[in-house]
Amino acid sequence: MRSVDVIVIGSSAGGVMVLRQLVAALPADFKTPIFIVQHMAAAKDSYLVNILDSSGPLRVLHPADGAKIEKATIYVAPPDYHMLIEKGHILVKKGPKENRFRPSIDALFRSAAYSYGSGAVGIVLTGMLDDGCSGM
Repeated sequence: MRSVDVIVIGSSAGGVMVLRQLVAALPADFKTPIFIVQHMAAAKDSYLVNILDSSGPLRVLHPADGAKIEKATIYVAPPDYHMLIEKGHILVKKGPKENRFRPSIDALFRSAAYSYGSGAVGIVLTGMLDDGCSGM
């Protein structure tokens, strides 16, 4: 069985409580990097990093474009930017909306599948429409 290299999670605006519970349940020695796309208003500040960082033992942050992927870290897409992953690095880009959203769950999921193949695990937590379906 192949090990898990990355975990990618997509959630609509209603998923904050579920994300908090998930992060709170992770052990301090959990090493697999986690990437989260949460649908949010583009013009609003995001407090999701602060909420999740105070919920569990792992470091939570908005990544910078080109940042190196580190173990035991949770990365949250910044408002109005797509977060993509390539082998070992994170891309944060202001591309066109996908399925009405930026950040797009599909964009993150596709990049994980392309870069990590069966070493990527995708999770769709909440949602009403179809963002995340084609990327999964």
